[in-house]
Amino acid sequence: MANLDSVFRREWGPAVAALARWSGDLTVAEDAVQEAFAEALRAWPRDGVPENPGGWVVAVARNRALDRLRRESVRPGKELAAVVDDIRARTDRPGIPHRVRDDELRMMFTCAHPALDRASQLALTLRLISGLTVAEIARALLVSEAAVGQRITRAKNKIRHANIPLRVPPAELLPERTPHVLGCIYSVFTEGYWSTAGPSAIRDELCDEGVRLAGEVCALMPDSRDAHALAALVLLHDSRRATRVDGDGALVPLDEQDRSRWDRGRIATGVQRLALAAGADGPYLPQAVIAAIHATAASWEETDWATICAAYDRLLQIADSPIARANRALAIGFRDGFPAGLAALDGVADDPRLARSSTVPSIRADLLRRAGRRSEALRWYETALAHAGSDPARAFLARRITECSA
Repeated sequence: MANLDSVFRREWGPAVAALARWSGDLTVAEDAVQEAFAEALRAWPRDGVPENPGGWVVAVARNRALDRLRRESVRPGKELAAVVDDIRARTDRPGIPHRVRDDELRMMFTCAHPALDRASQLALTLRLISGLTVAEIARALLVSEAAVGQRITRAKNKIRHANIPLRVPPAELLPERTPHVLGCIYSVFTEGYWSTAGPSAIRDELCDEGVRLAGEVCALMPDSRDAHALAALVLLHDSRRATRVDGDGALVPLDEQDRSRWDRGRIATGVQRLALAAGADGPYLPQAVIAAIHATAASWEETDWATICAAYDRLLQIADSPIARANRALAIGFRDGFPAGLAALDGVADDPRLARSSTVPSIRADLLRRAGRRSEALRWYETALAHAGSDPARAFLARRITECSA
């Protein structure tokens, strides 16, 4: 039922976070909330959706957690009665709305703890905060359900055995921990947006969840300029989501996309977030500037390539990467001429980190094609096709090969 699905998306993360805070156990919290939603699926069609569905879910989940705790004689380090009283007193949502936000932020920092590897951070975030099933996470991350289950179990065990606290780090640790939270949220979005599996409902859901989480972390950390920069970046990228693939399933390059179909509301909100991010030190601000220039240009021909190149220069000062250098070379080609872009690309073409990627050959082919050197472009498009991983990318490259052959 639609109402249950919307409540699930909105309330899963806060409910799990609240129960985890007071039980001190991620598994107890997750199981209790899952049982509460199962009960909602049985009760709501019969009795109607309650006036405060989130409060209903937390109350039922609390009772399930209490039942489980009663079945256990003593919790490590605490008497059972104390835990029961604590949960009863502190998981009641009315009158303490701020505690829900505190709990969500606490859960974000726990899932993105630097002691966990990136794959485990992502799987745990998608499960505990976003509420995706193991099967959905497996499809999203292109791995087996068994692998996802093992990642989540190992992550929970590490949190438990290493006594990683379910809390927001103290002020002195925030600067080093916050990038892990932002990076984890960005991974949720990019898993959907830059999917190697092509477009599908689950990939769209990951994009939506990345945008939602980025907005949540801004609400939870309103003074974080990097958080606002991340929110701006995902909003501006996401504004073009509907135009990135054509009816045949091939990628549509930016200069061929129908700008009238871009989400102007997302663009406006992204630009507002960008203003709040001014002065951010992390890598998201220059990327958001690049996305904003593209999103607000009236046409491809009116794109401000000088500002885009300057943003790439800033990005490389913050976090040098071969992908950024390759994309900067393409921007230089549009700013200074295609020969200049090809020369800049030569500077990164031999980077071993790009050896198995289609990035360099596809950019080289594009610059050569635009320069009118179609026979040379054809060879590089064929090389790019050999390294392309996604069906939309392969369909696009095959189309370019046909065009250059003709």
